[in-house]
Amino acid sequence: MQVTHFSSPIGTLEIKGDEDGISQVLFLDEHPSIKESSPILDECVKQLCEYFENKRTEFELLLNPSGTDFQKTVWEELQNIPNGKTISYMELAKRLGDPKVIRAAGTANGKNPIAIIIPCHRVIGSDGSLTGYAGGLKRKQWLLEHESSQGSLF
Repeated sequence: MQVTHFSSPIGTLEIKGDEDGISQVLFLDEHPSIKESSPILDECVKQLCEYFENKRTEFELLLNPSGTDFQKTVWEELQNIPNGKTISYMELAKRLGDPKVIRAAGTANGKNPIAIIIPCHRVIGSDGSLTGYAGGLKRKQWLLEHESSQGSLF
């Protein structure tokens, strides 16, 4: 497993991955400076740079998040939310085929290990509120505003 750090406009991101794909993109409060290099990490950093520079709206990376089958299903569904759009937790549950899994879907959304690339920030409350984000609500707001500048939001 290789690790690198990337200084984004909203804080340091720790990126982990190997030949099987990217397994983590997490926000850090500290600023470590590990800069391992590998084709998968380098490509991830390149695509994140393009995203933050408004040159990319979709990621084309091999992903390998670790989680339960249900979590992986939720994370796959999150990738179907277009850039610049949001859905509610209830809509997410409905897309998974059962409105009763809303709480479990919300929990899986919160455990997403690959921030930004698997766009858990695009899930909001039914009333339009920004509820929960592992990276903090300020980052969630920033990401949604960043994406809305590329298209229409909500």
